Formats: sequence, C-alpha cells, structure tokens
Amino acid sequence: MDYAKAGVDIKKEEKSISAIKKVISESFSLRTGLGRPLTEIGHFSGLIEFGKYALALSTDGAGTKTIIAKRLEKYDTIGIDLVAMCVNDLLCNGVEPMAFVDYVVMDETDENFLAELGKGLLEGAKQANTVIIGGETATHPNMKDHEVNFDLAGTALGFVKKDHIITGKDIAVNDVVIGLKSSGIHSNGLSLARAVLLDGTEDEPILHELLTPTRIYVKPILNLLKFVPVKGMAHITGGGLLNLKRLTHYGVEIEMPEPHKIFNKIQEKGNVDLKEMYKTFNMGVGFTVIVSEDTVKETKDILGEHEVYELGVVTKENSISVTNLDFTL
Repeated sequence: MDYAKAGVDIKKEEKSISAIKKVISESFSLRTGLGRPLTEIGHFSGLIEFGKYALALSTDGAGTKTIIAKRLEKYDTIGIDLVAMCVNDLLCNGVEPMAFVDYVVMDETDENFLAELGKGLLEGAKQANTVIIGGETATHPNMKDHEVNFDLAGTALGFVKKDHIITGKDIAVNDVVIGLKSSGIHSNGLSLARAVLLDGTEDEPILHELLTPTRIYVKPILNLLKFVPVKGMAHITGGGLLNLKRLTHYGVEIEMPEPHKIFNKIQEKGNVDLKEMYKTFNMGVGFTVIVSEDTVKETKDILGEHEVYELGVVTKENSISVTNLDFTL
C-alpha cells in the first residue's frame, strides 16, 4: 500500500499545483509598495509588504481527519488541528500569528456540532495566542450522501519585522537540524492510515489515536526566536521529510528517532515501504529548526521542556539522507 493507492497522488498534486501557480503568480505585479509580495509562492506562508513589517497569511484544512471525527461523533478537538495547520506554517517564516478565520461547510445547520467545533477552535487559539475574529459557515445539502457531512478550512494572519523574515536563505553546510516531537499522526496521511488500519472491526481505539490533536508549536518557537538566530524552520506535514527541501538547495544527513507506535502499526499492517512512510507522515517529528552549530546547546536548553532531538547536519548534497535507516530521499 502507498499514498497514491489510498487516493492521494503527491506527484499528480505537484503537477496540478504548478498549473494554478503559473496563472495566479501573474497577480504579483498588481501591487507595489504596501501589499507588495515579499516571497514567491511555495514558502510555508505568503508575505506582503506592510511598512516596517510584513504581513503573512497561511491557509489550510484538517484533511480527512474530519472523517475520523465523524466516525467517533467527536468534534471538540478537530478545531485544534485546523488552527495548528495554519499557525505552524506561519512560524516557519519567523511570523507571529495574531488572527484566525475559519470556514465550515455542513450538510445542514447543527447547533451542537458548531458548539463542539468551537471548543477546539478556542483551545487552538489559546495555544497559539491568536484571536478568532470571524469566519463563514455554509450549508451544502448534497453533502448528505458522502462519508463525511462537513469540511473545514482556516486562514491565519501574522506579522514579522521585515529584517526578521526567515526563508532558509542563510542556511549553510554543517548547520544543525533540531526536531520537535509530534503528538502523533497530526493532520496528514490520514487517507493512507484509514485505508490500512480501519476495517470496521474494533476500530474505536485506533480512531481515538488518529484523532489526537496536532501539536501547536507557537509558544516554544516564538520564545526560541527571542534568543537564537534560527536560519530555517519546516513544519513536517504532507510530504513528510521532503518539507526540508523547501528551505534550501542543500541537503541534510540525519538520524530519526523511534517513531510513534501508530506509524509502526500503519507500516506493518499495510506493508508500506519505509521511504513511503517518511515521505507521507511526520514519523514522530512535527517541526524542525535549523541553527548554527554554536547555538545548538542554547537552542536545546530553551526548548528543554519540550521533547527535542538533535537530528543531524546540513550537507552539500541536495538530498535527505536518513543514516540510521539507510535510505535517501
């Protein structure tokens, strides 16, 4: 089993994204001065000129984790995932999240569902120190016939001083990659996980494990940025370790920690290739920071209350080499 057979073809997605990117990038010339784009499409967030600052936007969803929530009829945590997916992406550019809006589409208006959903959104906002300033709800009756009768999307807004924007351009060979532990599967790879793990018998414990909320890294990372000149950051989401390639033309040589048990279950039950696992899931590391060798100890000390791993170093080769598992991406 692999991600494409489960219905998500990453290569096809990349080709499709390139098609729309080619068209919408023409809009970049529409503004100069205030609102001028400061980054190309493809970073973890999009940044625009705003005086001495840059404003940043990131939008995302919770993927097919909505199906897990529906199966359990448990909706009070998936709002955390929605906030997490957006604010963690903002962090990658050194951005402090400050506001969030959500979009909820349902087959019919449901007061109890929205109240439960709101609990998770509020908890996510608290963890990210971010206000939810509004949103949009829509009723689509035709969703009644689908496996899940609702969907979610969110957009986070943040700010950063222009001279503090982090893009990965300063990353150099021998810089060190630090990983922060994930809480579990987070919000990516659920289509493959469901295809492998859920057979309709005794699914409830696994469903609860899959529904574990995505970890929000805002507070530890913003604290780190006060003291350490971080060179690059990656939110390990769809694409797994390949997200590190979004930061620099250099490669990395790393050793990955023992993954969460849920990933071992997926690999064993689905006979999923090891490289496919690390190209699909976070495998226990939900966020990475890249720092100079001389700031490693300070970085680990500051992040000390959170479980962190010194994964490895930046190399000249444009590849991701996982030495303890003997494969290269």
